[in-house]
Amino acid sequence: MHPRKHLRSALLIALCAALIALPSSATASAPTAFNVWQWNVAGNKMHHGSTTDGLVSVAVSSILNSDAHLVAFNELCWGQYKALQGALRTAGWPNDSTNYSRFATILGPTEGVCDGNEDYGNAIFSKQPLSPASRFTLPRDGTREQRNLLCAGLLTTPGARFCTTHITTSNALADNGKKHNENQLNFVLDQMEAYRADGQTVVIAGDFNAQPDYGRLNNWYSSSLNTVNNGNNTGHYREMDDNDPAACHGYGAWTANAIPADPSPCAAVEPRSKVDLIFVREDRIAGSYIGNALAIPTTCTGIPESACSDHRIVTGTVPVLIG
Repeated sequence: MHPRKHLRSALLIALCAALIALPSSATASAPTAFNVWQWNVAGNKMHHGSTTDGLVSVAVSSILNSDAHLVAFNELCWGQYKALQGALRTAGWPNDSTNYSRFATILGPTEGVCDGNEDYGNAIFSKQPLSPASRFTLPRDGTREQRNLLCAGLLTTPGARFCTTHITTSNALADNGKKHNENQLNFVLDQMEAYRADGQTVVIAGDFNAQPDYGRLNNWYSSSLNTVNNGNNTGHYREMDDNDPAACHGYGAWTANAIPADPSPCAAVEPRSKVDLIFVREDRIAGSYIGNALAIPTTCTGIPESACSDHRIVTGTVPVLIG
């Protein structure tokens, strides 16, 4: 055999052997399914920071019953956050009992808020251990609260990230001529897209203070979603409850007690607000997904009608591609 042909054959054999020896992580990974759980608990407004009125126990029970992997809370007082930490640890829920939650302050100790001596904000919990938190300050809305976006990576699923946010209700115009809530939604969306450009798969759950058919969510919802209840969309994201034809197709089930000034497209059967949402970018979804809104628990003490919140618990299950 000619020396060059012999060398080429040897190189081909070596290359094939190297490819065969590559670890499985070098190939496309199978989809990872996440069970997501989110609740705006009105921890100050209704519970006044209490950790003993039933809120903590009912939240933990629901997380366990839902077999949740990713958990988000809005309107949570610091003491409630610490109590949830302890209760979930005692229940054996986290895989790493030393690293499974993060908190982001919206308002520091303020008279009349969370008993006046502790922080108030958003929190995430994860069954998997978490990377250090990223806390992004949203554009100000003219109030004393400093809204934020809270995110952390999943250490045992590299490339996956979980986030929560709580968008302002303010429709007032900011200096750039856009409404405060629109500015905050756009800020969060830009960060979601930055993560995507970095190759990360993000699940975000929170109180967006916008109904699915509102124009300020058109650049969130995927253009592939076009129903009579939710159209004119230009974005790339799907919400876990947007594909249920039995509820309000393209919109989903209500999540908050308030009846909005702008009625929902299904107001005849769903007059209340849908503002608590779970989003995943459409190109990361790897199969059928589903969302649900659970009944508001009525086992909390010292609260009218014993209602544990004025929001429903929102859950979703979604298979996603990582990497």
